[in-house]
Amino acid sequence: MTTPTIDTTPTIATTAAPTQEEAVPPTAGDTSRSLGITSLVLAIASIAFGYTLIVPIAAIVVGSIGLNREPAGRNFSTWGIIVGAVSLALPVLALAFGLAFLAPLGAFAAFFGQ
Repeated sequence: MTTPTIDTTPTIATTAAPTQEEAVPPTAGDTSRSLGITSLVLAIASIAFGYTLIVPIAAIVVGSIGLNREPAGRNFSTWGIIVGAVSLALPVLALAFGLAFLAPLGAFAAFFGQ
């Protein structure tokens, strides 16, 4: 009857050396989200501080630039553009509603002398 032998020699795991793409860490531009976050903050601020016309336009412009320059911040840029467009459309629609429906009522009241 033979006794089993246990191999006690250490084994070295061999792995391949990392390739050039794996060895180089990502640059700061690859993970930056600053333009997308700025776009979203501008869009939300335009709603929070009153419906202005300049701030949503800035949010749309900064979001568009962020879409092209920062792939990591694509969601922030997209939502900044969407919220900026909505916050830009609301005052424009309110102005159009006022001119289309309320101005004729004012002319009607002025005509009949109230």
